[in-house]
Amino acid sequence: MAAVTAAAVSIPSPSSLPTAKASPSPAHCLFLPCTARTTRARCLLLRAQVSTTDAAAVTAPPKKEKISKKQDEGVVTNKYRPKEPYVGKCLLNTKITADDAPGETWHMVFSTEGEVPYREGQSIGVIADGVDKNGKPHKLRLYSIASSALGDFGDSKTVSLCVKRLVYTNDQGEIVKGVCSNFLCDLKPGSDVNITGPVGKEMLMPKDPNANIIMLATGTGIAPFRSFLWKMFFEKHDDYKFNGLSWLFLGVPTSSSLLYKEEFDKMKTNAPENFRVDYAVSREQTNTLGEKMYIQTRMAEYKEELWELLKKENTYVYMCGLKGMEKGIDDIMVSLAAKDGIDWAEYKKQLKKGEQWNVEVY
Repeated sequence: MAAVTAAAVSIPSPSSLPTAKASPSPAHCLFLPCTARTTRARCLLLRAQVSTTDAAAVTAPPKKEKISKKQDEGVVTNKYRPKEPYVGKCLLNTKITADDAPGETWHMVFSTEGEVPYREGQSIGVIADGVDKNGKPHKLRLYSIASSALGDFGDSKTVSLCVKRLVYTNDQGEIVKGVCSNFLCDLKPGSDVNITGPVGKEMLMPKDPNANIIMLATGTGIAPFRSFLWKMFFEKHDDYKFNGLSWLFLGVPTSSSLLYKEEFDKMKTNAPENFRVDYAVSREQTNTLGEKMYIQTRMAEYKEELWELLKKENTYVYMCGLKGMEKGIDDIMVSLAAKDGIDWAEYKKQLKKGEQWNVEVY
């Protein structure tokens, strides 16, 4: 059982082993052109060879099944597909960026009646209404889920998204609107929405309630981390109580673009020893060298502390948002790792292999 605490927020196998072959019968040996004694000797030799081979096959140790460090037990994927999507209802759709922000971002809640059983870190697909220029249904678009598995209403019957309205001018000077993002941002409460999924296991939370979890997000890449943080700090679970360190780095262009800040402030107040948040506002902040404050620039201010955390077996890094930030983070870590005689590229491979470096960028 789990419950949501009141929160002042801004929105309401062995079987695969080969079987032993039967030893050849004396009849098989009678076809060999040799004397009875030679035949019998060759048959015995053949039997011995077969027995030795089969014994080796039977005694070979079975492959060890990899045990995930993530909360993957019972995870459901692809329950609903484009040809048979789940039809949910829009319950809430609210713009969560200020009017002077460069672009609109909306938070929306859809009903699922518990029929889309997702986990924190997964995504759903959305199929916009209407048809494309060829008269075919629009292709689905994947969006990271922004709510915990309990949902914003705490009843496991809703799913939430954080969506930026895509509008841009192409090379011909034409204004282009993203089909699905505009469909979603324009949804009115009561409207139907076609949902597929859930999908994904890359961004699932660690099982370890004492883990250090470093979350790196740009813009709407905050979505999966909001789902993490609600589970950690706004909910009570019989089988999970977070006691580790959760450290969020969020990069946005302007302070009017900051997402869910009121929620994060509440979390800091409730759990100051377990939650840290640092913002990188690129158009308003600079570092001591006068460089724009991107997410990697902000992280560089804590690089030694971050590197010490990355050397621990219970530290997990999650990255969601613009692809460019990963290279910036690599640039920070290369020199720090080298000081300890560690090749960062190889070390990062080991982190990925151990499920401690998780990336979902675009």
